[in-house]
Amino acid sequence: MARKDGRILLVDDDPEVLLSGRLLLKRHFAEVQTLNDPKRINKLLKEEAFDVVLLDMNFQRGNTDGDEGLRWVEKINQLQPDLPVVMITAYGHVDMAVKAMKAGATDFVSKPWQNEKLLATVKSAFQLSKSKQAIQQLQARQQSLSEELDTAFGPSIIGKSAAMLKVFNTLEKVAKTDADVLILGENGTGKELIARSLHRQSHRQQEVFIKVDLGALPESLFESELFGHKKGAFTDAHADRQGRFLIAAGGSLFLDEIGNLSMPLQAKLLTVLQSRKVTPVGSHKPEDFDIRLICATNKPLYEMVKEGSFRQDLLYRINTVEVTLPPLRERVEDIPLLVEHFLSRYRQKYGKKALKLTLPTRKKLQRYPWPGNIRELEHAVERAVILGEGPYLHPEDFVFREELTQIDPEPDNFNLHEMEKRMIQKALHFHQGNISKAAQDLGLTRAALYRRMEKYDL
Repeated sequence: MARKDGRILLVDDDPEVLLSGRLLLKRHFAEVQTLNDPKRINKLLKEEAFDVVLLDMNFQRGNTDGDEGLRWVEKINQLQPDLPVVMITAYGHVDMAVKAMKAGATDFVSKPWQNEKLLATVKSAFQLSKSKQAIQQLQARQQSLSEELDTAFGPSIIGKSAAMLKVFNTLEKVAKTDADVLILGENGTGKELIARSLHRQSHRQQEVFIKVDLGALPESLFESELFGHKKGAFTDAHADRQGRFLIAAGGSLFLDEIGNLSMPLQAKLLTVLQSRKVTPVGSHKPEDFDIRLICATNKPLYEMVKEGSFRQDLLYRINTVEVTLPPLRERVEDIPLLVEHFLSRYRQKYGKKALKLTLPTRKKLQRYPWPGNIRELEHAVERAVILGEGPYLHPEDFVFREELTQIDPEPDNFNLHEMEKRMIQKALHFHQGNISKAAQDLGLTRAALYRRMEKYDL
């Protein structure tokens, strides 16, 4: 037997109605509670949760206008706006039904009721209740996921340099509009962080932020992923699927790495952006969409336009407002702020709350050109926090690629024994002779590393 679900509250001043209604409904729902006095509704709804309320329209003897029931349905809606209320009365007519609906009732049945009619009405109201609950759960989950993602990308954009103040000024002006934005910048400069910031500051902030990494999207899946498809449109299309343009409806769509699109895909994207309609694969019916478009790339789009590898008309379509993020080497004064931000995060994460940087360490971090930009800086700080010993991080806790190259230049040959020896030397130097850490980095046990050190006389 299927498990019964749903909690029903039946409110009526007639004991026979309460008894017959309870006997009928308890066969189909998990619980049915009855009240003969509507004055107890407020207290009960504050203490317990119900899926549907069945409410009589007249409680005082001789009353037939239904006003008392209408007042109570309004009070229920104030207490729980999403709780379906089904009105019941012995004096049912069209005008009364209209009044009930205007007051906030979900449906209306007349007494004496037909069991099938009452049951169908309550079941319909129950399904409506479950649908509203599901929507609320999805919205709460979406908000929670968005908050988690925003936390992962940092609460704010950090910087006080002139270059970043210019970016902030542009963001402040454009965020409240629906203008399409193109974000340009090298890898690791924070393009997605800027996109999320735009969304958080916009009037669409309560709606979804959908990201599509076009650089990782196979060309064969482009239309299906972005525009959707109908069941049977191709071999693996076992069900209808909405594309990202429609999923992002009302919110923001972030197309990352747009510079990686081939010319045919650029043409398809341009057509959709011009018409503001998408046609799912396997369908002939275009569907409207309402999104705020944000694009980003590390590619030199203007040079690509000159070379003929990027469409000029698509560039003009996506760059109503353009934001260029400076590389970290051009905002050196922001490095101490960023280092402190990441240091605070990873001190907490790895339980090293007293860890600090020495002044020489700070100067070294400001001198380094950071080819990987903020992403490289973050990883360097995290690695130093993990491997650092003692209360301070010293310059030698940050070893960069060119330093390793100077210590150990590229080999003249690719003899496996020579290369293994060099890797062990690098690991030992990087970890300042710490055998455990060097072995961990090399994927060896301490004993295995000792054997190899003996083998190569290290």
